[in-house]
Amino acid sequence: MLKAFILAAVAGAGIAGAAQAAPSVERGDYLVNTIAACGNCHTPLGPTGPVMDQALGGRLVEQNEQYTAIAPNITPAGRVKDWSDAELMKAIREGIRPDGTVIGIPMPFEVYKGLSDTDLASIVMYLRTVPAVQNDPGKSEYKIPLPPAWGPPITSVADVPEGVTVEYGEYLAGPVGHCIVCHTTFGPMGPMFDTHLGQGGVEFPGPWGVAVSANITPMGLSKYTDEQVAAIITTGKRPDGSAMNPPMPYGNYAHMKPDDVQAIVKYLRSLPPKG
Repeated sequence: MLKAFILAAVAGAGIAGAAQAAPSVERGDYLVNTIAACGNCHTPLGPTGPVMDQALGGRLVEQNEQYTAIAPNITPAGRVKDWSDAELMKAIREGIRPDGTVIGIPMPFEVYKGLSDTDLASIVMYLRTVPAVQNDPGKSEYKIPLPPAWGPPITSVADVPEGVTVEYGEYLAGPVGHCIVCHTTFGPMGPMFDTHLGQGGVEFPGPWGVAVSANITPMGLSKYTDEQVAAIITTGKRPDGSAMNPPMPYGNYAHMKPDDVQAIVKYLRSLPPKG
């Protein structure tokens, strides 16, 4: 379902150019700081959480036997300052740097390829306006082979009309927020969208211990009302008051527009039940 949506969005983009909205810093601000939650990986962490006076300054994201993944400084003081807007857009959506090298995991290129031209341009416009942070987090190192590319080149992706619809919820939970990546069971080649979409089970170790992504299909959410699911997403608390664990960025999600949250819930209710 998700793969079909992304392929359709990319394939159909060329005929929808006239309907594209104008990109804006305001739209980029909203996306980066709410559903996309770019700072969840790109903002340094201190003992009590994100170091906000170094927002988007880059940090170590994940380190294991296979790789050390570092999210770069994406403020105007980072190396992206020397990239054109088109180059930065290509890096975000396709994982290709200006020098042709491939950006590695865990950046979720499985879904970022579905980011619309308007939203992608808005994100880049906003990143050019954020305070410059003087921070060099280092570079990622991989002991596993990376593919030559994460897919074919992308020329254009159409907007998905905003609204409390399954389609817009799928867009927010997929290409924008990559929720469906973390909540889909992983196999040897990554998220198994075709067979385990939304089934969860992905482990996220951290200072909190090991968090396991939940089943967000109708089967996993059957005991919650739509209002309760929305509250879990935006507050990080279950109906009984117990707290959810990171790494879900509840602080970002708290500022989402209510209609956007409802669109996501509508989409989750439409998924094939998985147990």
